[in-house]
Amino acid sequence: MGLQSMTGFGRSQGRADSGAASGAFVWELRSVNSKGLEIRFRFPTGFEMLETECRKLLGARLSRGNVQATLNFERETGGSIPVVNEAALNAVLGAIERIRARLGSPPPRAEAILQIKGILENGEDEISPKDIEARNLAVLAGLDAAATMLEQARSGEGKAVAAALLRQTDAIAGLVAGIEADPSRSADAIAVKLKNQLAQLMDSAASLDPQRLHQEAAILATKSDLREELDRLHAHVASARELIGGQGPAGRKLDFLSQEFNRECNTICSKSNATAVTAMGLEMKVIIDQFREQVQNIE
Repeated sequence: MGLQSMTGFGRSQGRADSGAASGAFVWELRSVNSKGLEIRFRFPTGFEMLETECRKLLGARLSRGNVQATLNFERETGGSIPVVNEAALNAVLGAIERIRARLGSPPPRAEAILQIKGILENGEDEISPKDIEARNLAVLAGLDAAATMLEQARSGEGKAVAAALLRQTDAIAGLVAGIEADPSRSADAIAVKLKNQLAQLMDSAASLDPQRLHQEAAILATKSDLREELDRLHAHVASARELIGGQGPAGRKLDFLSQEFNRECNTICSKSNATAVTAMGLEMKVIIDQFREQVQNIE
C-alpha cells in the first residue's frame, strides 16, 4: 500500500432492512494529523452501544491520526414514538411535591415536566432485539465501507507526500556527493592548507616546538575530517529510500531519521574549513527541514 497520509475523508451511506428498526444511515470520517490514534464518535440516540465495536474496527485499519466519526440514522418505519419513563416521572413528581410543601409554590405545568431530561424516551423498547442486531450489523458494514474510502484518500495523499520525500532525499544525496567531491577535501588541498598555517605559526612564534605543532596539526586534521559524517548520511539516505518505498506505517521512523540527518549536517557545518562545503551544508539543512515537515503528515 505504501505510505499513507494522516489526513483524509471517507463517506458511506446505506439502508438497514431490519423490520421495525429499518432506516437509512450515513457515516462520515474525517482524519487529521496526530501523534497517535485518537478516535471520537458522534452517535444518534440509541446507537451508543456500538462504540466498542466501531472503535475496534477503525483501530484495526488505522495506526495514527485524529479521527472524527459521525453517524446519522433516519428511521423509515414511522420514526420513534416517545414513551413516558414512569419511574423517572414518579421520582420527579415526588420531588416537586416535597419542594411545594416547603415553599408553598403552585404546581408546575405538565409540559414543563415533560421537558425534564429522562421523562420522555424514544420507544426503542418496541423494536425487537433481532431487528436491532440486524440494524447494527448493517451500520457496522457501512462504517467498514467508510473506513475503506478514508484509507484510499489517505493512500492517495500519501503517494504525493512520498514523491516529495523522494525528491528531497535525492537532493540530500546530491549535496552529500557534492561535499565529498569538493576540492577542499582532497589530501593535497588539506596538506597545503595545513602547511601554510604551520608556516604562519612558525614565522610568528619561533619559540614554539615544531614537533608539537605538527602533532596539533595532525589532531586538527583528524577532527576536521568529514568521512564519518558523510558515511552516516549515505546510510541515512538508503534507509529513507527504503522506508518511503516500503509497506506499512513509517512516519515515526522517518521523523527519527530526519533528526539524524540534521545532526550529521550540523556536524559537517561545524567542522567545515571551506566556504563551499559550508554553503552546501546550509542548503542541506533547509532541505532536511522541508523533509521533516512532510514527514509530520505520514502515518
